[in-house]
Amino acid sequence: MSTSTLAQRPRTASVKRARPAGGGRYPQALLHHIVAPALRVPEAAAAAVFAAARQRGPIARDVIAQVTGLSIATVNRQVTALLEAGLLRERADLAVSGAIGRPRVPVEVNHEPFLTLGIHIGARTTSIVATDLLGRTLDVVETSTPRGPQAAALAAVAGSARRYLSRWHRRRPLWVGVATGGVVDSATGYVNHPRLGWSDAPVGTVLGEALGLPVSLASHVDAMAGAELLLGVRRQPAKSTTSLYVYARETVGYALSIGGQVHSPSSGPGTIAALPAFSELLGGTGQLESTVSDEAVLTAARKAGIVAAESPTSTVTAVLRAARQGNAAAAALVAERARVLGEAVALLRDMLNPDDLVVGGQAFTEYPEGMPLVESAFAARSVLPHRDIRVTAFGNRIQEAGAGIVSLGGLYADPIGAMRRARRPQVSA
Repeated sequence: MSTSTLAQRPRTASVKRARPAGGGRYPQALLHHIVAPALRVPEAAAAAVFAAARQRGPIARDVIAQVTGLSIATVNRQVTALLEAGLLRERADLAVSGAIGRPRVPVEVNHEPFLTLGIHIGARTTSIVATDLLGRTLDVVETSTPRGPQAAALAAVAGSARRYLSRWHRRRPLWVGVATGGVVDSATGYVNHPRLGWSDAPVGTVLGEALGLPVSLASHVDAMAGAELLLGVRRQPAKSTTSLYVYARETVGYALSIGGQVHSPSSGPGTIAALPAFSELLGGTGQLESTVSDEAVLTAARKAGIVAAESPTSTVTAVLRAARQGNAAAAALVAERARVLGEAVALLRDMLNPDDLVVGGQAFTEYPEGMPLVESAFAARSVLPHRDIRVTAFGNRIQEAGAGIVSLGGLYADPIGAMRRARRPQVSA
């Protein structure tokens, strides 16, 4: 399948029947689709065995026991359960020559029959991504985030997701993961997103009723930090390790991972949008988000005549292209953005002093030439000893990786339980 753009007109019959009268909340009985996301390194035996197969497979049972610290008897029981659930498959063709018995037959993740669906609802663009059980993106499509009344916008997102799933005939969908801005109530699936005009929006229930699948929701920056934690590092973090993830594109945000788990406050993520940030060149209101956002850069570029005031081609990408082509005014703008970002990251680092520091979002990754400027501003502003900045492993794909890991987290944390839940009857496409 290739990257494409989805039509906007939804089919709403499946979501209308579940909509509460008078705009109130859904009855508790209709929240059965909602499952809190598991943005943490898994610890249960089945999860540890599945993680070993995912990260190292094909792998023999005795090697799984070595890397997980589990007894061979426990590994054998969990491998049998995962084989029966369809999550693992044996590779008899790779068995050691002369070996006797199934314990010597390597196993690997049985990824081909399944997929999970990730949806990243951004301020301007919504991405729908199909992910396999290894965490690899199979396909992604993008559409403009629906505007207008909240109910219609949710129906449009659900309709687009439903049509997208109907195209996958050879893979069975298991789970839906949603990553979005605003304040996300992961327990009930409700979202407050002021930039979209959403208040108490029943995102989880609308998608669950439309698709007939379990749904997990997370703040988009928490989701990106989760992708970094579960898919972007080679070694699992120690129990005492802390990691700071800083995001910047159209919005800015941060997330903390502590001891192998993304810290997600029940009241929603904190905000760095209002951190002090001053730039005569970029303008803004003296606050970070209004100074370094894509819109701020584009507004400044229009004022400077770098791009046309009103044109479909007036984009941040065009500004970056002009900077690469030697336009001094464009180069000054992106350099100034890099400076402000570097100083903001230093401020956060000095407050939180994490063991690991990661930055992501297109403000960092779409113009890698600017990272030395971010790093120099960071070093000049920070008062603590030197700390390296690591750029996200996912580059410009971080939004889809975040949505993907929200759809996979429950499966990674409890693979057997997740498969039982995913076997519930689905709404036909």
